[in-house]
This record gives sequence, structure tokens and C-alpha cells, in this order.
Amino acid sequence: MDNDKRKTIEDVAKALGLSKSTVSRSISGKGRISADTRQKVLDYIEESNYRPNPLARGLSESRTYNVGWVVPGDDHMPSLYFYQRCLQGVLRAAVKADYDVLITTIGDGDISGLKRITENHKVDGVILGRSLYKDDSIVYLKEQGLPFVVVGSTEEKGVIQVDNDHVAACRELASILRMKGVRRVSFIGGDMRLVVTGSRLQGFKEGIGDVRTQICMDCTDDGKVRRAVEEALASGSDCIVCEDDRICQIVMEKLKDMEVDIPADLKLASCYDSRLLRNYRPQITALKYDPMELGKRSFETLLAVINGQEVEGRMLLGYEVVLKGSTQ
Repeated sequence: MDNDKRKTIEDVAKALGLSKSTVSRSISGKGRISADTRQKVLDYIEESNYRPNPLARGLSESRTYNVGWVVPGDDHMPSLYFYQRCLQGVLRAAVKADYDVLITTIGDGDISGLKRITENHKVDGVILGRSLYKDDSIVYLKEQGLPFVVVGSTEEKGVIQVDNDHVAACRELASILRMKGVRRVSFIGGDMRLVVTGSRLQGFKEGIGDVRTQICMDCTDDGKVRRAVEEALASGSDCIVCEDDRICQIVMEKLKDMEVDIPADLKLASCYDSRLLRNYRPQITALKYDPMELGKRSFETLLAVINGQEVEGRMLLGYEVVLKGSTQ
């Protein structure tokens, strides 16, 4: 037989003088089969570089060998960088496990894409790339009984979560600013429906202590962020902490328009670092995470659940506080 031609189960069976069902059971490890026969099959397929057809293998094992990667389709464009990096981690881990990844989006109040891949049995499990305080996706997946993992945190009971420790990270960042002697700090945050936003705000409050603060949340568009900057300066704030990189970018542009010098007139920090902040001067003090590692761990955790293994209910990954010129 031509070694370059893809072998089938029938080819393996003929070569070894066995039935196709015997070869299939030997490969899957299911059904009654002698140890000697199974080893004979496994040795042959290793020597001949045989790989089972994914569709046939999936049917025999009641699996699709696909997982779903579900992200919001209505999010701010800069956030796509986080999802892309996270997806890279998912893909790298999936390739090693011989899995493919189906990508679908959900919108505000619209989880039809998630329902489609779930109810059409297209995936063995799902990774949710974002969590809300009232999350229809999580409720739906719990009802369906499909294995899933949340990238982020949730208050829903019995949900497996893989997240960065945003509370501890923002607590440490705020504590450092307090030790640097800031007198009044303004915190500008985004959508309070997002669990990550609430976690970062909580950490900030815990770390800033008795320093006078002004908090402006739900700054979901450029205009709201710019008005929050004006209010921060009017209140006498000597430091602004931005809840994410998108907000920080808008804050820097507004401060430049107002000819505010960083850090001479005002210190500035972000609770999330990304390439959006890399080209600004001075460079911005920010919290650094690893989205690729987050994606990788999420897939590995989901695969363990699919395989019936015990996993941690909640896994928190690390962070780094990177101090730069904006808070000197």
C-alpha cells in the first residue's frame, strides 16, 4: 500500500487479519478485547502513522472533537485584542488535544449563536469569554448540562471559572498609589454589568484606604470618559485610575487636549495593560496579565471536565504591577 495514502480502519483490519469492529474497539479502548490484540493494533497504527478519521472517531465516542469559543459581538473594538490573545491560547491547547474550535458571538440579550452550536450538538463543551452579573449564557448552559468554563468570574453556583485575580491586583495597585502620597484619586470605570468591572472597582476601594476618592462608572463611550476627566480635574484629583486600557487611552487624549502634564500635574494608571498603551509618553503604570495563558488554562480545564475529571471550581491566575513614568 502507498504509505502516503491515508489508511482506513478497513486497511488496518486487512493488514492484521482482524475485523473492523475489533480494530475500532482496540483504538477506542471500549468493549471486550484482549490485551494482546489491542496492543497488536496499537503497535501497527503507530508504525504506519495511522490516524483515525476525526468524524468516524467522534461518532464512535459520541464526541464532536469541537469546543465553542463564545465572545460578545457588541463589545468595544479595542477589547478584541484581549479576546484574540485569549483565543490564541485556546487554539494552541486545542491543537495538542486534537480538537478544533468553533467561534460564535453573542449580543446584548441575544444568545442565539450559543444556542445554535449547543442544540445542534456541534461542540463537546463551551468556553465563555466574558461574564455578566446577570448572564443569560451561563443560565442557559447550566440548564443544558453541557460542560462549560467561564473566562472570568460569576456569582452563579457550580460554575467552573478561570480568571485573573483582578481584586488582588487592583488592591495592590491602589495601595502603591496611596503609599506614593496621592491626596485625591478619581476612578473611571466601564460597564457595571461586567463582573470584571466590579472586581476591579472592589480591589481599588480596598487598596486606596482613606484617600479621598471620586468614582465615575458606566463610562461606556468616549463622551462619558471625557466628562469624567473634566470632573476629576474640577474636584482637585491628583491621580486618575482607569478601569481598562480603552478608558485610559481616551483619558490620555483628553488630558493632552487640556494640556495637562503627566505626571507633573496628574498621575495616571490603568487596571489593564495592552498594546493600546505602548506608544504613549510617558509610559503608563498598569496591571499586566497573560491572556494567552488564560485561554490555555481555560481549554485544559474544559477538556478535563469533558473527560469526567475533577477540576478546581475557580482558578485565579497571577498578575504583575508594572510601574512606569505616569506615576513617578
